[in-house]
Amino acid sequence: MSKKSLILPFLMLLSLAFIGCISNNKSNNIAKVDAHQNQKPNIIFYLADDQDVYDYGCYGNEKVNTAAVDRLAKEGMLFTNAFTAQAICAPSRSQIFTGNYPVKNGCFANHTATRPNIESVTYRMKKLGYEVVLAGKSHVKPSSVYQWDKEWEPVPKKDVPRDYIPLDSIENYMKTAKKPFCMFITSKYPHGKYFDVKNPDANDLKFYPFNEHKKNDKSYIKSRAGYYRSITEDNTQIEKVLDFVDAHLDENTLFIYSADHGVSGKFTVKDIGLKVPFVVRWPKVIKAGTTSNQLIHYTDVLPTFMDVAGGKVPENVDGKSFLPILTGNDIAVNKYVYGVRTNQNILNSEIFPSRMIRDKRYKYIRNFNSLEVVEQNLTGKPNVDYFIKRGANKFKNEPFEELYDLEKDPFEQHNLANNPEFKLMKEKLSKDMFLWMKAQGDILDERVGNMPIITPKGKKGFKLDQDTPRRKIPDAIKNSLTKDDYIVIKHW
Repeated sequence: MSKKSLILPFLMLLSLAFIGCISNNKSNNIAKVDAHQNQKPNIIFYLADDQDVYDYGCYGNEKVNTAAVDRLAKEGMLFTNAFTAQAICAPSRSQIFTGNYPVKNGCFANHTATRPNIESVTYRMKKLGYEVVLAGKSHVKPSSVYQWDKEWEPVPKKDVPRDYIPLDSIENYMKTAKKPFCMFITSKYPHGKYFDVKNPDANDLKFYPFNEHKKNDKSYIKSRAGYYRSITEDNTQIEKVLDFVDAHLDENTLFIYSADHGVSGKFTVKDIGLKVPFVVRWPKVIKAGTTSNQLIHYTDVLPTFMDVAGGKVPENVDGKSFLPILTGNDIAVNKYVYGVRTNQNILNSEIFPSRMIRDKRYKYIRNFNSLEVVEQNLTGKPNVDYFIKRGANKFKNEPFEELYDLEKDPFEQHNLANNPEFKLMKEKLSKDMFLWMKAQGDILDERVGNMPIITPKGKKGFKLDQDTPRRKIPDAIKNSLTKDDYIVIKHW
């Protein structure tokens, strides 16, 4: 037999062995992830309150102290395109807890309730063998939908402007937990009231296109300095929680940090309100120091938790699991994310609803009661039309349509809605947004002249025709709206 005929089989055997080795390594890696997940990891979601995504070291702000969040980013994965659909406390949280967008889950105005037939995180994760715990600020209702196994209120603390998360209860629980748990730690920081910072210096703050015109505004500088100080205070809380995790729990703990919405874009559908920080650590599953640019959304949180727990994601939720991203497969989860705005039932209540659709590059907004179309929205009822006109004039600088190229214009400074080069893009996004709105059961549609007025049931909430601490209604028009003028949301 020739040397050549001897060498060829040997090389073939060597190749097969090499391929088998690669295959086995890949299988072993998958097996490790599966084994880790099959142990039902503990899940912790830390939620800050009213903090811009731009105000973190790991998101590019070197002037603010977010060492604990920056540590999580180094040890886990940072998402650059995470969103809430509404830049208000209750609607934002309801999405995390239900997997559904605000109009669909029912909580699309602040201080209002989720629909009573919704199966929230408490129901769904309990079925998968978890205890579900809330530690801190709630801001969601009704209790029949949110049946926490344990719930601890924020606790008063001296010499700080806001209550603290219940650190003692959190640590005691982590020490003694007997079964897998899903814990939401919901801070009241850095939401105002802020710290009182003496002699603040604008040079200690970072400015962006949306606030650089306020560099010489002493009142703004003082408020912003207090906000930075409140961020630092929250950082101390996060550090303590991470110490508890490291001391009392094993590495099979999925830890997520986020903030419910941005404060600079609160009540809007701009990215400064809807884009949120989102950092995830899960040792031995998530590769440290990684970044994902995929679009994810607060509605995706509950489906992901169910997937992690070994459950099947139900078809009646809007969100999708992003577990594949966490395990190293950086695939697209959402083609679009959406946004909702209502300025009713807040202290500065006005009629100015908006909706938003966004992909990774382009964003379309429609402001349904813009001054451009307000005359078409009038009803002929003087008392109703007063409030419709009032809302349009309050936001007189916001056009009927907005379109942004977020790759070139991330701070939404240049509206392309009337640029003929982007006509097809605007039409495509607009069409897809209205299809989504219809599927959500929205009270708005593509018709101009459809301007519903909403009110909560009973005496709770802030009604348009009554004074609030932040706005006054002329006596002649005060208490002039009747129940026939409103759409009453019964479950509120």
